[in-house]
Amino acid sequence: MIKFLDLQKINRQYEAELTEAVNSVIRSGWYILGKQVNQFEKAFSDYCGTKHCIGVASGLDALILIFRAYQELNKLKPGDEIIVPVNTYIATILSITANKLVPILVEPNEKSFNLDVDLIEKHISQKTKAILPVHLYGQLADMASINKIAKEHNLLVIEDAAQAHGAEDQKGVKAGNLGHAAAFSFYPGKNLGALGDGGAITTNNDELARVIRALRNYGSEKKYDYQYKGFNSRLDEMQAIILSVKLKYLDIENKKRKVIAERYLSEIKNEKLDLPFFSEEQDHVFHQFVVRTKKRDGLQQFLSEKGIETMIHYPVPPHKQKGYSEWNDRSYPITEQIHREVLSLPVNPVLTNEEIKYISNVINKY
Repeated sequence: MIKFLDLQKINRQYEAELTEAVNSVIRSGWYILGKQVNQFEKAFSDYCGTKHCIGVASGLDALILIFRAYQELNKLKPGDEIIVPVNTYIATILSITANKLVPILVEPNEKSFNLDVDLIEKHISQKTKAILPVHLYGQLADMASINKIAKEHNLLVIEDAAQAHGAEDQKGVKAGNLGHAAAFSFYPGKNLGALGDGGAITTNNDELARVIRALRNYGSEKKYDYQYKGFNSRLDEMQAIILSVKLKYLDIENKKRKVIAERYLSEIKNEKLDLPFFSEEQDHVFHQFVVRTKKRDGLQQFLSEKGIETMIHYPVPPHKQKGYSEWNDRSYPITEQIHREVLSLPVNPVLTNEEIKYISNVINKY
């Protein structure tokens, strides 16, 4: 079976370096908010081109903390509206409702699967305070257009960059530095993945960074002195040093993903499938390679029988989830069709040339 994502094989490439890194943390005797977190935060902020990086416990926490910090700074308040794509992972929506903010769900562009910028202004009201674009599957949202709209309406722009580590716009500006703040996930399957959970926030706003640093640590800037009703959401030393090791190889692995995607785009010739849009620029790091077909379930079964593991990202959209039952009667037809038709092919950077060729040939026979 060709695995969809072979984490063992991916991490085995760096096993010696990772083992020494982990042992150094064990020997240090310091495991929370120490030197390794500081070093990773500096390295990742430099990588993204931002002034600040704050390591937290997960990508969801990163988003939640951004919204909470803006509330502490009186930039947001409960009941404010946040424009967000309905075609996204549930965490994006959870971060809004967790802060008693109101998600305004907007359909995606069918070409990119990302937030349709042509629909944004139709959803702006007096209560709208922010736009939360998602760089879905590793492809940047249309940030130039989004930032233009946001500036005209005095809105915050918060990037959900959980899948887009290293993606760049045409000016060479990376994900994480394309809005007022950004949230990253380091879930093990991400392009930059830890060996456990982890996340980070990037921003150029000094005051926002200061508040988030306090909020992640119980609301404290100084031990036993709590300025805010905070959280326990800290990237630990072990994951920080693992991420520091793997950050050195992120661009190499992203390049491998891009090569695999280019192979698929040139070698898959099946009229039953729509291949993903790719501008051939650096704005897509192919966290996922997602095809569309009306015969999705049949294709997935066919590939499984041929020894190819695939995944569906995502089978049920947020507005049809039981957790948001108050939205279940809503209809977002483009999103619903996408969720019925998408299938993610293996695109992990340890695929061999033979495996890529085999996958393409099998799909062409479907």
